[in-house]
Amino acid sequence: MSGQQSDEHIRKATQADFETIQRNFDRARKLMAQNGNPTQWGTIWPPAELVQQDIDGGNAMLLVDNAGENGSERVLAQFAMFTGLEPTYAEIEGKWLDDDDYATMHRLASSGLKRHSAKTCLDWAVKTYGNVRCDTHPDNLAMQHVFEGDGFQRCGLIHVMNITDKPDVRIGYQRHER
Repeated sequence: MSGQQSDEHIRKATQADFETIQRNFDRARKLMAQNGNPTQWGTIWPPAELVQQDIDGGNAMLLVDNAGENGSERVLAQFAMFTGLEPTYAEIEGKWLDDDDYATMHRLASSGLKRHSAKTCLDWAVKTYGNVRCDTHPDNLAMQHVFEGDGFQRCGLIHVMNITDKPDVRIGYQRHER
């Protein structure tokens, strides 16, 4: 497909995207485990019910293009976006950049079809919302590299309930374009 525009854009996921989203999360879990981060998502996170909830709530977002066979749509990456306060971000060992309104990105995963898809999603979120917070596991060095390479600042440590319902540490990041 050389020379053809890819028409890359972000759109909300629909129920028709559910199986593709699940495959991408499965790929992400395996990739994290292979790269020294087997516990962040384990073998079951995010659960299907949460993915359905993200889709139903209009929070599941997809980075897509039309560079598939015969111009068909491909999902390059996926994430969930939320506005309003994120309860797990209320307490941080460190300091957020500010107390301004922000949006939160969760569950960012790439399909592996195109390099730098995660950066494209992060840039879209910052352009759309201006002030974005996110987090990742201390063992997720790849995601830390993506956040920091995209201008997100490491703000401190937060505590979340993990997939085994035990407290777990995450690194909180924020980027605020004023």
